[in-house]
Order: sequence, then structure tokens, then C-alpha cells
Amino acid sequence: MKKPIYLPLLLTGLPLISAYSANPQKENKSSKPNIIFILTDDMGYGDIGIYGGNFVPTPHIDQMAQEGIRFEQYYSASPISSPSRAGLLTGMYPAQWNITSYLQTRKGNRDAEMADFLDTNAPTLPRAMKAGGYKTGHFGKWHLGGGRDVDNAPGFALYGYDEYVSTYESPDPDPLLTSTNWIWAASDSIKRWNRTAYFVDKTLDFLKRNEGEPCFINLWPDDMHTPWVGDMEEQDLFPKGVQTEKNFKTVLREYDKQIGRLLRGIKDLNLDNNTIVIFTSDNGPAPSFRGSRAGNMRGCKASLFEGGTRMPFIIWDTKGQIPEGKVDDSSVVSAVDMFQSLCHIAGVNTPNGYLKQTDGTDMSKALLGTPQERKKEIYWEYRRNDNKAFPKPKGEEDASPNVAIRKGDWKLLVNHDGSDVMLFNLRENPQETVNISANHPAITEELKEKALKWRASLPEPQSYAD
Repeated sequence: MKKPIYLPLLLTGLPLISAYSANPQKENKSSKPNIIFILTDDMGYGDIGIYGGNFVPTPHIDQMAQEGIRFEQYYSASPISSPSRAGLLTGMYPAQWNITSYLQTRKGNRDAEMADFLDTNAPTLPRAMKAGGYKTGHFGKWHLGGGRDVDNAPGFALYGYDEYVSTYESPDPDPLLTSTNWIWAASDSIKRWNRTAYFVDKTLDFLKRNEGEPCFINLWPDDMHTPWVGDMEEQDLFPKGVQTEKNFKTVLREYDKQIGRLLRGIKDLNLDNNTIVIFTSDNGPAPSFRGSRAGNMRGCKASLFEGGTRMPFIIWDTKGQIPEGKVDDSSVVSAVDMFQSLCHIAGVNTPNGYLKQTDGTDMSKALLGTPQERKKEIYWEYRRNDNKAFPKPKGEEDASPNVAIRKGDWKLLVNHDGSDVMLFNLRENPQETVNISANHPAITEELKEKALKWRASLPEPQSYAD
């Protein structure tokens, strides 16, 4: 199946109605809201205090939820980094762009039968925002091409970013962060434990320099991904290993502190009347510490059970359009919804032909405080083959079938060959402990047929030879 070609800068003639303005086509550009999308790396549903986490206090993230909306049924597009990020940026299931596992070496990507980087023909949210008058920035991890031995990945500008600062898994790593070709090194000028502070600084500076212009910023820190490295004092206290629970707590405490500094910085810049901040994660946690980091749901990173795909999601603003302290436990929202939803909120048109291609739906009403019933099913796939290019959870109980569908409260998992069928009612059993497929044969057959038909409709995987 040939991928569609988009004309991303050609806008539809139909104006969208911004939730912040009755007529975005006639408004001053500065009245559009700034949007900052925080995509945490490998943060679990149960890491945060207000979601039931009890590792360390997370007062600043908790405050975001208390001053905004906390969603309890938000899903990533994949249980692993690169496809999750591709789904978020494009509003399409990542297999549509031949990204199904984490992007790595050329050989690893060939083993996974996937591309080396996100195709620049893909529609991207920052490109749509830029076409709609926004200044766009990316500060943090990329992981959509570049790094290791992939030296021909497209640059950030081709995806719609005006400015960027990124890590080694990108086409243009910041030399202050990457003295070596790896996640971190002792020789890095910006130390591992200061990375999120550095990205927050870049975000606030971008907002300050573009005062009077609407800004769309991807703030994608990588601190919550292993290795967990505290400052020098913390390393003296906990010197053994970078995947221990003690090291995790140290990094989580600092991460929460930096989120608080971001929110204070927005107010100090007098942008507290027109800024939206979204906080979520790309996929489930690893390691999950006996499932506790996944909110005691089944699964973790690299699993299609809830612990691998159900993420914390908080939306906060400073204008008062978003209700304070609201908990939305009914709206089922996906990362692939963000493209269309945020364009609507910003009063920005989607690319020509996009609405016929997107796998998402406009959930902007839910994001602004009115629960929405979801009309579309959500689909996932993971592990197209048994190669090590597709990591597995360490616990056998967390390893899932490789296709999943959610429709209403029902969720079905099945292997693409039709084996290992599991059915759960997530309203009654979010822990996915009781397979009720035998009790509901009609629902099981309907969802199995839909899931396998969807899986068969995806483009055939293809490796990109050197």
C-alpha cells in the first residue's frame, strides 16, 4: 500500500472555531493560546501522587491537576517510544508511516522491518501550527530519526519547527548534551540531572523572545527514562546502579520540581492569561517495580495491556477556560486525537485532505472540560515479528498479544493470526485480570473481526536497506 502524499501547507477553506475566540480568522495572532505539550519519557500512570503514586511527593504536577483537568482514560499510540511519538505528531497510527518499534541502528530498524525515520510527507502538528501563524519549538528528546548510525535523518525544520534543542537520538543533537554518541556521559556539559532544567530554560526563553506571537512548543524531557542519574551528592548516597528504585525517586523528585519551575516561569513572563500546558507520557514504565509504577494495572512498557498504554494526562491553562480540579473519568482520549483537537483549540486549519486520513477524532470539547463520548474505536499493534528489535516485558504476565482494540468499555487483545483472544470490560476490570471472552461470544467475535481487519489493512512492513 502506497503512503498518501500530503500538501501540508495547503489549508482547507473551512475555518475552525477556536474555543478561545469566536472568529480566529479575524483575530490578532497574539490572542491565540500558547500551547506547551510536555511528553514525559517512560512515566507510568502510577508515578504521580494525584494518580495514586506514593514513591515521592509530586506537588507541582499534582497542582497542575488541581488547577486543571485530570483525565483517567488517556492512551498513547503505542507502548514504546518512537511509534508513540509518531502517532502523537501525525494523528495517525504509527504503522501507517512504517514505525512500529523504537528507532535505533540501521540493522535494528531492518530487523524490525521499519523505516529509519519519520517520512517528511507525513502530516505533523507543528507544521500545521506554523502554517496557522504559530512559532514552533522542540526542546527535548526526539527519537523519530537520527542518532546511532542513522546519519541521513531529515532535520527538524522539515517537520515544521522554527527552533529546536535535542538529544543524541535526533538529526541534530545539542553538543552540550552529547559529548558522546549515547544517552549521557560524565563529560557532557549539561549533566544528566540538569537536562529537564535546561529544556525548561529553553522553553521559557522561546516564549520570552516570541512575546506577542502564539507559540506551540513540544517539551519532551527524557529524565524519567533510564538511566536515572541524580546529582553528585545523590550519586554518593545511591551509587549502585541507574535502574534502582532509590535512583528513580531522586529523578522523579527533581522532575516534579522542574515542572513547577516551568509553571512559575509562565506566570513570571505575564503569560498567565493565554497559555495551555498539557502533561502526559509516551508509554508505560520500565522497570515498573512490581506493577506499582503502572498504577497496579497489568502491563508496562512494550505491552498492550493497560499499563503499557494508559497514561497520566493533565491539561492546565492560565486563562480560566479549563475548569479547575475537574476529573474526567469518562472521556476516552488517544494521542492520535491531539492533532485535530489542538488545531481546533488553537483556531488553526488542518492540512488539505487530512480529515479523511486521520485515525483520530476531535476531542477538543473534552480537553476544555465537557466530557465526550468517543465515536471511533482505538487500535494498537506491537511486535510484528519475534526479533529482538521488539523488546518484551520481563514478566510473562505482562507480555500481551500483538493487536488490541478498545470500543466503549470493551477491550480485546488477539494475536494477528487469531490466537490468544482476551476480552475485558475496563469499567469493571481495568486491571485486566479476568478474561471474559467465553462469556461474551458475540462481542468477542465482533471485536476480533474488527481488530484483525484493521491489522490487515496496515501497509506491509518494509525494511530500508542501506
